[in-house]
Amino acid sequence: MAAEPTVLPEVATVYWRPRADGDRLDRRGRLWMFATAAHIVPFVLTAALLSALSWAAIPVALLCLAHAYVIPALYAQRGANVVKPKPKRTNAAAERTALGLLGDLVGHDARELHAQTGLVIERGKLGTWLVGEAGALLVRGRKVWCFCVRVNDPDLPGADRIAHLLLALRTDEQGFATVANLAFAGAPFRVRARMGAPMRLALDRAAKTQR
Repeated sequence: MAAEPTVLPEVATVYWRPRADGDRLDRRGRLWMFATAAHIVPFVLTAALLSALSWAAIPVALLCLAHAYVIPALYAQRGANVVKPKPKRTNAAAERTALGLLGDLVGHDARELHAQTGLVIERGKLGTWLVGEAGALLVRGRKVWCFCVRVNDPDLPGADRIAHLLLALRTDEQGFATVANLAFAGAPFRVRARMGAPMRLALDRAAKTQR
């Protein structure tokens, strides 16, 4: 008999959420796209109308266009922040030990990418993941989903936090996506523009796996 699939215990704490799968993620991605359009279109139309009515209204029209740009940008920034490096709270020896343990969990290419970017790349059934200390990015098709999820021990070295999240992801990928809080979903270029240069390399690598 086939073994029962392992389910993360944390899934029980979010019992009201339907279990994540590819179709649900795609629907949530479309909802984010519609929500973004709902923010942008009214401001753009208002700017066009004001400009057509009077030249004197152009400053207000420009303000509307600024809002149309800033609001989606803030959402994208929130998405990029889920993998933003955290301040180090442990000593260097503990960090080195944690890095060694993390290195045992991943292959050579993933170790090299982590050394460059601070993110671990992991190919899953839902897409390609980039796991950080307090969150993960999922590149699926032409979109990226930004999930905020953390280990409840702030004193752990950063590499240990990544290892915990990586093991949880490998144990139950759908459960991991269910438990994690979605911070943003949309075009990778929106998130990429708000990431540090090294992390852009990781996002580009993940995007290539989906082509």
